[in-house]
Amino acid sequence: MSSPITPAVRAEIEAAVGPENVISDPDKTVDYGHDEFSMKEIAHEPDLVVRPGSTAEVAAVLRIADARGIPVTPRGGATGLCGGCVPVRGGIVLSLERMARVLEVDADNQMAVTEAGVRLADFAKAVEESGLYFPPHPGDESAMMGGLVATNAGGSRAVKYGTIRNYVRGLELVTPAGDILQLGGKLEKSSTGYNLMHLVIGSEGTLGVVTKIVLHLKAKPGIMRSLVVPFEALEPALETVPLIMKRGIVPLAVEFLEIEPIVLTEEHIHKKWPTKLGRTHLLVILDAPSDEEMDRLSQAVAEICCEKGAIDVFIADTPSKQDEVLAIRSKIYDAIKAGTVEILDIAVPRAEVAGHVRKVREVAEKYGIWLPTFGHAADGNVHTHIMKVRYDNGAMVPVPESEWRPKADPVREELFRDCKARGGVISGEHGIGLVKKPYLSIVLDERQIEIMRGIKRVFDPHGIMNPGKIFD
Repeated sequence: MSSPITPAVRAEIEAAVGPENVISDPDKTVDYGHDEFSMKEIAHEPDLVVRPGSTAEVAAVLRIADARGIPVTPRGGATGLCGGCVPVRGGIVLSLERMARVLEVDADNQMAVTEAGVRLADFAKAVEESGLYFPPHPGDESAMMGGLVATNAGGSRAVKYGTIRNYVRGLELVTPAGDILQLGGKLEKSSTGYNLMHLVIGSEGTLGVVTKIVLHLKAKPGIMRSLVVPFEALEPALETVPLIMKRGIVPLAVEFLEIEPIVLTEEHIHKKWPTKLGRTHLLVILDAPSDEEMDRLSQAVAEICCEKGAIDVFIADTPSKQDEVLAIRSKIYDAIKAGTVEILDIAVPRAEVAGHVRKVREVAEKYGIWLPTFGHAADGNVHTHIMKVRYDNGAMVPVPESEWRPKADPVREELFRDCKARGGVISGEHGIGLVKKPYLSIVLDERQIEIMRGIKRVFDPHGIMNPGKIFD
C-alpha cells in the first residue's frame, strides 16, 4: 500500500516544482494513466502528475516521495507497448515533458548531451543540423530520449548500428533517495569499476530517473537504397538473411513482412507498395558511401535473393519511391492498431526466425486466430500481433470478444515457450513492463530474477520507483 498524498505533502511538492506543474484534475490525469498498450483495463490514474523542469526539481520530488513511501512512475512519451509507465499503485507520475532541451552537440567529440524529455524527432533534427547522425530509429519519433534509454530501444537499424545501449556514453541519474549520480561521460572507454550506467540502461525506470544523456554520434551516411524482394514461401525468404550476412554484407536493415498487413497499410495511407507478388516480402535497406559501392551491394543482395528463389527484386532507386516504401513499413502498426490486442516482441537467434514464424502459423491455425507477423529479420526480432479481428479480402473484420479473449493468453504462452526453446527472450526492444511480467520466469531462471531484485533493493530500498514493473 502506498502512503496518501496529504495536502501538506502536496504543498511541499508544489514548492519544489511550482503549483502549475502539479496536476490532480481527473480530466487531465487520465491521460497519464496508460501507454500505447491496447487493452486499457491495465490503465491506472495517478494521484498527482508532477512536471519537474530541472534535475534539481526531480531530486527534490524524489526525496519527498522516498521519505513518505509514495510511488513514483517516470513517464516520457508514453509510446511503450507493455504498460511500463502505468502508475499501477497510484502515487506520482513524474512527467519529464518540460525537460526538453538538447543541451549540446559537440562535433569535435561526436557527442550530444540532451535532457530526457527531448523527443527523438527533435533530437535527430538537432544532430543532423550539426552535420552528424544518430542511427537508432525505434519507430515512433514522438518517443522521448529518457524512455529510449529506460527500455534500451532498438528498431530496424539495430543489425548494423546496434541499440540505444551502443550509443549511451553518459547518464545523469537521480536515485529514489534524491542523490544525483553522474555516470560515464564523453568517453569511448571505461573499465573503472562496475558499469552502473549500463545497469540503468534498460531498467525501465525501476532504479531511478534519467535526467540527462550523453550520446555518441556518427558521420552522416552516404546513399540509402531500399530493395523489396517478394518470395512465395516464408522459409527461403528468411533463409536469405543469414546468407547475406555470411557473404560479408551488413545491411542497414532487413525487414520481413507478410502481404496482408501491406495491403491494409496501402489502403490506410494511400500509398503503393512496389509489388503484390508472393506471400512473404523482404525489405532490404542498404547504405553506402558512393554510387559505385551501392550498385555493388545491391547487385550482390539481388543475386543472393535469386539464389534462394525470389520472385523478383524491386529497387526503390529514387527518393520518392524510397519514401513510399519506408512510409508503408513505418505505418503498418498504425494500419492494424485498431484490431490489435498485443504486439509481441520476441527475439531469437537470426537462424531461428524462420522456425519461430512457422510456429506462429501453427498456433494461428490451432486457435483459429489471425497472427500477422513481421519484424527485423537480420537481428532476430519478431513482432507477432495477437488480433481481435480476422483478415478478409483486404479488410479487418471484428471477432467477438468472447471468441478472441480466451485465446490470447494461451497463444502468448505457446509463443513465449517456443522462443525459450530456440534460445530467445520475450522482449527484444519493448521491455517487460507490466504486461510481460508474468512470463519473465519462462526465459530467466529464478536465481537471475532474485539477483535483479537484489539490485533493485540496493538502488530503491523503499520500493517507490516504478513499482510493479519487470518483477514483483
